[in-house]
Amino acid sequence: MALTLLGRSNPLASSTEQLRLLEHSFVPPPFDLRLHQAGLFPLRATGIAVMQLNVGKLCNQTCRHCHVDAGPDRIESMSRETAAQCLAALAQTDIPTVDITGGAPELNPNFRWLVEQARGLGRHVMDRCNLSVLLLPSQADLAEFLAGHRVEIVASLPSYRAGQTDAQRGDGIFEKSLEGLRLLNQLGYGRPDNSLTLNLVYNPVGAFLPPKQEAIEAQFKKELRARHGIEFNRLYTITNMPISRFLEFLVDSGNYDQYMTRLANAFNPAAAADVMCRHTLSVGWDGRLYDCDFNQMLELPIDHGAPSHIRDFDAAQLHQRHIVTKNHCYGCTAGAGSSCGGAVT
Repeated sequence: MALTLLGRSNPLASSTEQLRLLEHSFVPPPFDLRLHQAGLFPLRATGIAVMQLNVGKLCNQTCRHCHVDAGPDRIESMSRETAAQCLAALAQTDIPTVDITGGAPELNPNFRWLVEQARGLGRHVMDRCNLSVLLLPSQADLAEFLAGHRVEIVASLPSYRAGQTDAQRGDGIFEKSLEGLRLLNQLGYGRPDNSLTLNLVYNPVGAFLPPKQEAIEAQFKKELRARHGIEFNRLYTITNMPISRFLEFLVDSGNYDQYMTRLANAFNPAAAADVMCRHTLSVGWDGRLYDCDFNQMLELPIDHGAPSHIRDFDAAQLHQRHIVTKNHCYGCTAGAGSSCGGAVT
């Protein structure tokens, strides 16, 4: 199947065309049927423990696996008005965690204000950091800012080897990532004698499922400590979702059918019962509401009568909402499961 998804002028770059491919070029049972068989349909939220804010698609990197299709050429960015609406909604609730993502979320001009305000509300704040952003001249004091506000850092690092990391994230990114990690360690992040939390995220480089989380975490800790003197707290394994650039890779490499079948065959009802969308609310850069960041990238907003924009936030309606599911959801329910916090079982 020869097609390209990345080109902005190509129709398959749209969420509609990606969904068409996922829903109609698929041999295994549709995802919703598997939910029915597991007694889980319709999948419903169990509350909101995490408000995840995608503050934009601008990024200083262009990673091959990026489901956001982020990069230096993207202009989508959460405004101060929308950020304030997110904080107003947060203030109405006891949601304990604010998870800020992007793009490179730190490049949003309202990022630091968001962190300060969320911390002022007594909430735990997470920053999904690509590490190289810490080295930009415009972000010279970013690491100190994050440490000063006790922000948990969740940083992507696909390998403890340069070749594999650069293949996924761009030439020279491995060394920049190491420099960023050393800077964070110097501030106390990831150290056993400090409460500043530094967690890493592992995505497989190819079209296969991640290994067992505990085993690869131990391997990363051993190798990064021995090779580079770097410490971190936890490593999360995340399955590559068949969306955007990774979907392009699957199709162009002839791995699409095989990968989707692999995900479907590894469907785990226990993982499906505890997927992150059941306790996470995803807010897009424009304030629209989604069940997860992946639905956001496919433009599948919250449905079935629940509010669809942060300005209309209603905790009671959102806490038990009917979650929108499609075939890409096999990515979160395969094997040990996958979430923004790693394996779920």
